[in-house]
Amino acid sequence: MDEILIASLTASTLRVTTPLLLCALAGLVSERSGVIDIGLEGKMLAAAFAAGAAAAVTHSTGLGLLAAIVVACIFSLIHGYATVTHRGDQVISGVALNMVAAGLTVVLGIAWFNQGGQTPAVEEAVRLKALVPGYVEPQAGWGPALGYALFSHNVLVYVALALVGGIWFFMERTRPGLRLRAVGENPAMVDAAGVSVPMLRYAALMINGLLCGLAGSYLVLAQNANFSPNMTAGRGFIALAAMIFGKWKPVPTLFACLLFGFLDAAAIRLQGVSLPAWLGGGEVPVQLIQALPYVLTVVLLAGFIGQAVAPKALGRPYVKER
Repeated sequence: MDEILIASLTASTLRVTTPLLLCALAGLVSERSGVIDIGLEGKMLAAAFAAGAAAAVTHSTGLGLLAAIVVACIFSLIHGYATVTHRGDQVISGVALNMVAAGLTVVLGIAWFNQGGQTPAVEEAVRLKALVPGYVEPQAGWGPALGYALFSHNVLVYVALALVGGIWFFMERTRPGLRLRAVGENPAMVDAAGVSVPMLRYAALMINGLLCGLAGSYLVLAQNANFSPNMTAGRGFIALAAMIFGKWKPVPTLFACLLFGFLDAAAIRLQGVSLPAWLGGGEVPVQLIQALPYVLTVVLLAGFIGQAVAPKALGRPYVKER
């Protein structure tokens, strides 16, 4: 029935959107402070490995989440040390983090678990459950279908959505948030006011690490049952594109992530669907469906990266005037 299909697609969209949104918000916070973060992909991948390894060994959801956050924050600290403290190239630092995460997770996975880079499967009891029990499958009728679409998710889905409003309020209505925005626009003015530019940027990177940790842990504790090499599959770069498409603002970034999430969810639903006769019949090519989110990423970056107005001090190391 139509309501079952719509409910199922809506629920899938929200689930797929969650790690993208958390990662995009992470990039938004760091870039509004003036620090480019190409390393979102690597942080999310490292966090996913940490969550999978910790949860599988300790049989604890909380320790899995904590391990993911700690590892992602360590990666953020490394990025900050290279770019804020030593004023290194922010793009190169981010790319290096991606490469380190891609290689290190496989090496550690093989050394610790000897399963080809994978972690052991996380027990069902340890995985994140739906916050409202009872919504296992969409049911006929708009009421039950709507309930499934909105209430069949784990806590991280609702946390990600709530963070959109939380980060908007923080950036627009609080003194620390306004200072963080100012350091991304005019760090010299912030410094002249007696506020430490490096400390603000490090604080933004810690928030960035926290959110990347949640995104990575979601992939293992909610979406999959274990960590596998390169399981992020470019989500960090898609999140970066969504953030740019959203013009470094939380609410537009949410809608950009929902667009990517919808395409990904629709791609899953379209697998096995037959083409109409006027298109030659047969099934929709799986490869074409799976490529849609990545094609959209390239199109948006090509079309909007020159139009979106980035923070004025983005990518510029701050040198204190004497």
